[in-house]
Amino acid sequence: MPNPTTPPTPSGAPSSRVKVQDVTLLSDSWYVLKKTTFDYLRSDGNWQRQSRETYDRGNGAVLLLFNAARNTVVLIRQFRFPTFVNGNADGMLIEACAGQLDGDDPETCIRREAMEETGFQIRNPRKLFEAYMSPGSVTEKLHFFAAEYEAADRVAQGGGHEHEGEDIEVLEFTLPEAMELVKTGAIQDGKTIMLLQHAALVGLKNLG
Repeated sequence: MPNPTTPPTPSGAPSSRVKVQDVTLLSDSWYVLKKTTFDYLRSDGNWQRQSRETYDRGNGAVLLLFNAARNTVVLIRQFRFPTFVNGNADGMLIEACAGQLDGDDPETCIRREAMEETGFQIRNPRKLFEAYMSPGSVTEKLHFFAAEYEAADRVAQGGGHEHEGEDIEVLEFTLPEAMELVKTGAIQDGKTIMLLQHAALVGLKNLG
């Protein structure tokens, strides 16, 4: 079994167990797809040649808007083509507000995305945690936030940018309603389920 006392490689520091041999650019059309061949030092002391494809779309941030007094959360619904080709009949997905950093720090990003997608001007966002969402092939790390809202904080319509293909519906649920949608499969987005489960675990009043 792994030794739990062995510290991990510091973030950003190269691992001495990986020696990159070749990198091939496969696509740079929307985001960046590369094939990398590398040698990996296995736990038994032997080096093994491996090859992996990685899809780099940058890092992102995601936000759960909540109102503790009313026990409600704000989510969005939008069309997601990849889900449409993988069993989601209408391609619509209920999600928490999220977006790519695009050169901004995570808090600036989530303030921008909240305004664009929901119309809410958020106050005092709190960083909850970070997570790699699909580490087998996608490089993206998400920064998870929560922020409390009042009705007066919605200062714009939201809905996203038409020129980016966004057509976003803003939704409000009680937390129990949202958790029931997770249970029934009406909410299937991973980042959203993580935020809702965290909120249910600690309570909305402890998110702020």
